[in-house]
Amino acid sequence: MQRLLIVEDDEAIAKLEKDYLEVNGFKVAVENNGKTGMERAIKEDFDLLILDIMLPDLDGFEICKKIRGIKNTPIILVSAKKEDIDKIRGLGLGADDYITKPFSPGELVARVKAHLNRYRRLVVSNVPRKNKIIEIRGIKLDGEARIATVNDRDVQLSTKEFDVLMYMTQNPNKVISKEELFKEIWGQDSCGEIATVTVHIKKVREKIEADPSNPQYIETIWGVGYRFKV
Repeated sequence: MQRLLIVEDDEAIAKLEKDYLEVNGFKVAVENNGKTGMERAIKEDFDLLILDIMLPDLDGFEICKKIRGIKNTPIILVSAKKEDIDKIRGLGLGADDYITKPFSPGELVARVKAHLNRYRRLVVSNVPRKNKIIEIRGIKLDGEARIATVNDRDVQLSTKEFDVLMYMTQNPNKVISKEELFKEIWGQDSCGEIATVTVHIKKVREKIEADPSNPQYIETIWGVGYRFKV
């Protein structure tokens, strides 16, 4: 049974989330403050974390940053704030998704399942895949070991950053829309969450491009999407 950790200070919301997730077959633990939530997330093995941003002691951003430096566990941030700046910050820190309150419990369950399925297929599964190693213009991606290098320099990519770059290098010179990237990498329709793709492309560029403001690998096709140039 897959284990989830909810870090949420509103006990009523936490109970509602827990109940819906347990009905759908998950084993769920709950912590009501940031410090104990982070400690438990680090010490124990959870399959996915659901972090509220506004928490006592330690906010969700800090927890996300700390955990992402240690583990690749999928992280969904939850917040009542709808501003893009908060969403961009959270995704930039390595969160896999951002959902704003109020939301339906069904939506949360759907997102949890999508991220777990994606993580299992791309990270945990030992089933051999085509294109295990890709080499293009100094970029080398090892899909099995999930190692990225640029001109023999190791590049540290988050789970989703690696997935974005792998998908684009598997489709060189093809113009890929933001909607397509979101569906392929996050496993669901965008539903207005296109900012997620923009943030991840920006982070990937910062890590692989010599000059991110003048990208030589990932080209923006205005009004359409992106293209990996070869």
